[in-house]
Order: sequence, then structure tokens, then C-alpha cells
Amino acid sequence: MSTNLSDISHDQLAVRRQKLADMREKGVDPYRSEFKPSHFATEAVAAYLPDSEVEDQPTVAVAGRLLVIRKMGKAQFVKIQDQSGIIQSYVRIDALGGEAYAEFKKLDLGDIIGIEGQLFTTKTGEVTIRAARYEMVSKALRPLPEKFHGLNDQEQTYRQRHLDLIINKESRERFFARSRIISGVRRFLEERSFLEVETPIFQNIAGGAVARPFVTHHNSLDRDFFMRISLELYLKRLLVGGFDRVFEIGRNFRNEGISRRHNPEFTMLELYQAYSDFEGMMELIQNLIRYLIKDVLKKEEVTMPGGEVIDFFGEWRRAKYKDLICEKTENPSWFELSTDEKEAKVKEMGLEVEAGCEDYEVTHEIYSKLIEPNLIQPTFVTHLPKELCPLAKLTKSDESTIDVFELVIGGMEIAPAYSEQNDPNVQREMFEKQAGGEAQNIDNDFLETLEFGMPPAGGLGMGIDRITILLTEAENIRDVILYPQLRS
Repeated sequence: MSTNLSDISHDQLAVRRQKLADMREKGVDPYRSEFKPSHFATEAVAAYLPDSEVEDQPTVAVAGRLLVIRKMGKAQFVKIQDQSGIIQSYVRIDALGGEAYAEFKKLDLGDIIGIEGQLFTTKTGEVTIRAARYEMVSKALRPLPEKFHGLNDQEQTYRQRHLDLIINKESRERFFARSRIISGVRRFLEERSFLEVETPIFQNIAGGAVARPFVTHHNSLDRDFFMRISLELYLKRLLVGGFDRVFEIGRNFRNEGISRRHNPEFTMLELYQAYSDFEGMMELIQNLIRYLIKDVLKKEEVTMPGGEVIDFFGEWRRAKYKDLICEKTENPSWFELSTDEKEAKVKEMGLEVEAGCEDYEVTHEIYSKLIEPNLIQPTFVTHLPKELCPLAKLTKSDESTIDVFELVIGGMEIAPAYSEQNDPNVQREMFEKQAGGEAQNIDNDFLETLEFGMPPAGGLGMGIDRITILLTEAENIRDVILYPQLRS
């Protein structure tokens, strides 16, 4: 049953509202200001003493939402759910008293109640609360969806996440896992002397990446600001300021498309480590992801939605970008071809390229459409074209590439990293090429900061949403964001 207003009968709503009115008429507060549980549901279950007599079992108080009611004349079995899980309670007329039991029988699925009583186990071995008293905590005026039929519409689960979390155990567990992943990232980095910082969301220049920004207006200053598209440039200012290891977990905003892998508002981890480089970042991200899987999520492996198992504890492949391109095109001389020749080959391979594309963009179409989606096992793709990132160091042995990697797992980019460019003159030149003569798009304040001297450093970014997709075996970014952007 859907919970849309149009799908709920007026009778259902009227019956619940009448029960609400009856409670108030009897002096019962249907929306209490407090109830003090002694345990979460799972803690209460764990508190049961299997080797003790019935009279020695602990008394517990739990509170949660009624999900199951089984009526048996003068007794009922009910199950309530809180943040931790579900616990059963046995409610009898002789324990509550006739008047209280009569009111208990009027409860509806979805009501939030508190129950107190001594623990025991049923004949089937289920730990249960023998209710000695109960309290109405919050009356539900709308019925919950039916357990197996109520939220089949995936769009509805995103728009009414509160119902998704009540009904779908898998969804609840996924968001618990996301929380543990973020906590695990912090713990891992802090143990390695990284300092967590916060940098501005409103910025004068949308820098640190190539993306269309959102624009907002500050009334008091009477000026426009960009909502940040990247955390990078402010974090690197902190390297200049003497913070050698910094990280931030924060929101970025990109005014671009929505897809299974993209949401306009997303969460990123970015970190910078002085006196390291992109090789050091390889070791760090490999150890971090293995830590998240084994120590945080207590897993041994991850299975893709299609069934392929990802091996995180074997050797992670390293492959140069140019080698992958030459292998895919079956042409070892690919990078010596003219742009026209490359465009013709790309079209033969079934890809579309827009007129006027730069040479590197034609090649990158092959990588992004035909190579990256097929890299399922952990792969460091290294030494990408310099045009793709103006903030990285040029490769000494090949100045058409940069000292960078993109970590690809499960067919999607999980974490790019590189050796940071710290030469202010080279950095200005790269910015100017990227800006195409548009001086207002160059962050001169950042360039001036670099002139005070920035230590060599490795920098890395990891999408929190994407690593959660991967490690929780989700299929869509909307499954790991509590409230994703949706079309109206």
C-alpha cells in the first residue's frame, strides 16, 4: 500500500484521527515530550541471561515503532523497531490491567510506544519483554506501507526515505555502513597524524576542477559567490601555512547532470600530505580501502551487482593510460596520429565526438567509454594527459603526461591522486592554458600563495558516495544518499 494521500482511504485516516481524539478526551498525551529507554532493542536482547532463573532476568525499557501486532484474545505479541533493530514483547491483560490492556488493543501499526518489563524467552527461543507497563509516545496518523508491497516504486523510496528506512532493512543497514565508513576514514587518517579542517563553501572563483558551478548571491555584500566544486585550492593553502597533513570531508556542488553515478550535491574526501607524491598516495588509498572493508565493515570481499567478486587483498594492477589506449585501439602508434585520424578511428569504434574537440578529448572518449567501465578489479591508471589536470606535476620522462593516477574499481573512478604542482610559474602557465585567455577565471590569490613556497606533496580525493556504492554493493548513487536530488 502506498502512503501517497491519494492512495489512503479517508476511512483509514478518519479512524486513526478518531483514536487520537479519544485519547486526548481521556487525558492521555498522544505525543509525549519524553520516554527514557534503558536499552536499545539489540542491547536488550543481549542483556538476557541464559543461565539465570526467570525471576533473575533484567528488567528493560525500550521504545520504538510498532511493526507487528499478533492478537491472541487476552494477550498479544508485538514487535517494535528502534535504531538498532527489532525486539518482541508479550503483553497480557493480567499484567497491564483491564483498562490499560483495552487501550493497548487500540494501537495501530506505525505507532511509537515505550514498553517496560522483564526479559524471558519464548518456546522458540526468542528473547522477549514481558510487558509490565507501556506508554503511548507518538501516535501515527498515517498507515505504513505493507511490508512486501508498499515501496516497490524505487522513486518513492527516494522521495519518502523515512518510509524506506522503516520498512527496508537493507536500506537501513546501508546507511549505517555509510556512517561507519566516514568514521573509519577519519580514524584511519587521524592515526596517521592528519588534521581534519574545514574550508569555505562559498568561493570567489570556482577552482580546483573543471565543472559548471552553482551561483548564489550574498545580499549584505551585494555580490555573487560560487558554491565550491572542489576542496583542493584552500587545502593546499594550508600546506603553505605549515599544516603538513590535512584532510576534509565535505560537500561539493556541481551544476551538471544526474545519473546512476552522479548527484549535483556530493560528499568528497580530499587529503594532502607534504613530502609525499602520487606513489605515496597509492599506498595510502590501498591501505585505507582495505581497512574499511576488513576492520570497519568486517567483510572479506565485495560482490558487484552483476555477480563478479572484487579481490581487494590481492595485487592491485598498475597500468599507464597510454598503454591502455594503444591496447584498446590495437595501434601502438596511436599518439602519433593526427586528430582527424583519431576521430575517424573513434567513430569506427562506435563512439561519438563533438566537432572541434581537442586532440586529448578524442582519445579520452575511448578511455571513459570503452576502458574505464571494464576495469572491475582494483586498477591504478597512471600518467594521464597533462591537459586533464593542470594542478599536477609533469612527468619528467614524458612531459605530455602528469604524475597522477585514477583508481578504478568496479568500472568507476573511486579516487584520483597526483603529485602536486608546487612551482608557481608552471602553475600559472597551466592555469592560463586551461582558462583560454579568460583572466578572471584564474585564481591569482592561490598563485600568490604558492609564491611563498609549498612543500612537495601528494594529494588525493575519494568520493564518499562512490566508495559507499562499491563497499555496500549498491547499484545507484541514490541508494547511498539519504536525500538525493530528484526531478520534480
